[in-house]
Amino acid sequence: MVDFVDREMSVATQPTVCMHCQDPVAPCAQVCPVMAILITPEGVVQMAEPSRCIGCRNCVYACPFGVPKFDIKARLMKKCNLCYDRTSQNLKPWCAQACPTQALWYGDYEEFINQREGHAVNLTAFGTQAVQTRVYHVLPQETPKLDLIALLDKAGAKGGEEADFEREEAWVL
Repeated sequence: MVDFVDREMSVATQPTVCMHCQDPVAPCAQVCPVMAILITPEGVVQMAEPSRCIGCRNCVYACPFGVPKFDIKARLMKKCNLCYDRTSQNLKPWCAQACPTQALWYGDYEEFINQREGHAVNLTAFGTQAVQTRVYHVLPQETPKLDLIALLDKAGAKGGEEADFEREEAWVL
């Protein structure tokens, strides 16, 4: 999936990649009342199965990363599934294949250690709640986890005053 950064002012986009949560196991799949979101044996969290999805949007609200998007016309949740049709055939997902700067990179942890520089971390903290994922962030060596609350606090402090963040509704196509 691709999100538009500021659709009214720019054509800039950013990929919205699923983090394929491991612990807790895929909150989006856990809250699906009809088990429309399946997880492959490799741990890839799939997009909702159209024949099962009832359009309840529980998955949209449960994802800590805001990845699932609900398509109103199709009445279906859509999200990154790691281009499972490609990765199951040992091909890269399209986002990693097309990324001109290789900021999005596909491979396993051992390949990363051997081929890339940086400290790979797959733990993201939302205050006291931590989520371990199959997708890694590259962080400074001394950083054990991506702490989103600390980053928000730091951003607010840099502004000289408390940042005023509005809570947005779940994004809908």
